[in-house]
Amino acid sequence: MNQLWQDYRSPGFFDEVFDDSGQPRPAANALVRYLGEFSTQEIDSRRMAADLSIKSMGITFTVYSDAGMIDRAWPFDVLPRTIGRREWDRVREGLQQRVTALNLFIADLYGKQQIIKDGVFPREVLAQSVNFRPECVGVRPPGDIWAHICGSDLVRDGAGDFYVLEDNLRVPSGVSYMVENRLVSKRVFPELFAQSDILPVDDYASELLDSLNALSPRQDVTPNVALLTPGVFNSAFFEHVWLAGQMGAELVQGSDLYVDSDDCVYSRTIFGPQRVDVIYRRVDDAFIDPEVFRADSVLGTPGLMRAWRAGNVAIANAPGAGVADDKVVYAFVPQIIRYYLDQDAKLPNVPSWLCMEDTQRDHVLANLDSLVVKPANESGGYGMLIGPRATPGERDQFAQLIRRNPRNYIAQPTLALSTAPTLIENTARPRHVDLRPFIVSRPHNDAFVTMGGLTRVALREGSLVVNSSQGGGSKDTWIVEDDLGGNEG
Repeated sequence: MNQLWQDYRSPGFFDEVFDDSGQPRPAANALVRYLGEFSTQEIDSRRMAADLSIKSMGITFTVYSDAGMIDRAWPFDVLPRTIGRREWDRVREGLQQRVTALNLFIADLYGKQQIIKDGVFPREVLAQSVNFRPECVGVRPPGDIWAHICGSDLVRDGAGDFYVLEDNLRVPSGVSYMVENRLVSKRVFPELFAQSDILPVDDYASELLDSLNALSPRQDVTPNVALLTPGVFNSAFFEHVWLAGQMGAELVQGSDLYVDSDDCVYSRTIFGPQRVDVIYRRVDDAFIDPEVFRADSVLGTPGLMRAWRAGNVAIANAPGAGVADDKVVYAFVPQIIRYYLDQDAKLPNVPSWLCMEDTQRDHVLANLDSLVVKPANESGGYGMLIGPRATPGERDQFAQLIRRNPRNYIAQPTLALSTAPTLIENTARPRHVDLRPFIVSRPHNDAFVTMGGLTRVALREGSLVVNSSQGGGSKDTWIVEDDLGGNEG
């Protein structure tokens, strides 16, 4: 082996590329053999080619700081993560099962609430949910689908088994980076793509557009789809522009739309008003309609909820879908799957303790030094406590927060997250990773699941925080067709 793989070890963790004996896993054989022939100079030139591609393609993300909003080049590691097709098929089935049950759950909460009446889901959890929208009660979106787009975060444990870490059902982001990562990889390693059966990810936009078109209240005409963005100052604006361009959808802000007396939504265009049939919104519930939610919002459109309730426009994800995007609800997903589908969960949850339960809260407070504590409705790695790396003062502060509002916190064990070889100073070093696949729910069809997803990597040695806003990066994820047996190790 060349210097890239020399002395590579990830002791105590499941590694995505190498097994415990230091041999490449079946799905990574071609990758390891190919890169093993590279000189240090060649590896560095491929890294620089990736950096140049990212800059020339304008792939950026926005970081909020005390100095303001800063656009940065997307942090990309050229060494891809590989997963075998057989193993991925099992993951895909688990994700389809999960999102099917979650959509049934959301529809039930805004309908008869039978799961509460049957004692499976606690009424007090719903009563204290910040994302339950009473304004949505009684509405039935097309196909009873509420969460049309979901991004579920997956992690592996030390044995290599996949677990669902959380479900993102409000406005999940990152899919553009998944596809752009692939484009960069193809530029950097064209020979590998010619030689290997790496399954594609570039069909996402067309699958999403087909699903959005199917929601249109006017099936007798070509639907007019618009992507509603908060604007250029949003951290995911690059993705909004990218998705609209890929789908051929109109990119709009709230002020570009209006609701007329017929309770239909129209877009202001240079050709005059144009009716909008489907809105893919990347704006949080609280801001989409100042008539119903926050009166001070300038990001939404007055009357949008009125048009949606009348069935004259489809909104994806539907308002109110975030009720299931709650880490306390997450803890009940295995029961939710069993209740609605009469099946055991194919993808397990990470073991979790609910601080709202007295006994579980006592356990959490007694073991803060070994647990990860998360607020119910934060995202991006914010507001959490990683107990083993926190100071005594930080743990004491979290203990007070938990006692003050126990419903708002869950705790999980500190996982031995899997690692993947990551290029650090032209040699491979283990760094922790997670994975966000994207699932698109479609009326009368199985959910579409991307072939892989966005692998996020903690670039700092020993760090478990993979979010780009906090120093993380990303990798291309290769689902390899010619897998010899899935999950080894």
